[in-house]
Amino acid sequence: MFMFGNFIKAIADLLNFVLSAYIWIIIARAVISWVNADPYNPVVRFLHQVTDPLLNRIRRFVPVMGGFDLSPMVLILGVIFLQSFLVPTLRQIAAGLQ
Repeated sequence: MFMFGNFIKAIADLLNFVLSAYIWIIIARAVISWVNADPYNPVVRFLHQVTDPLLNRIRRFVPVMGGFDLSPMVLILGVIFLQSFLVPTLRQIAAGLQ
């Protein structure tokens, strides 16, 4: 069972890394929206493709307040919640299996 515990711990560590990287992607997307970036730039297109599906869903429920789009902040808070809930839960499951 220790191998399965190590596997779950590895998944928790990978998930923690992916969620942290996604937070930085959201921040980069927000910063790019402040400047007039070239929409045909591959980096800009990647940032839009990765973040727009979730941001568009959030924008349906969160109004734009005074010209400020709060959807990136809501998404970051959601990712932090997932990070603080899922990762420790997976690590505790892994510790129980070792």
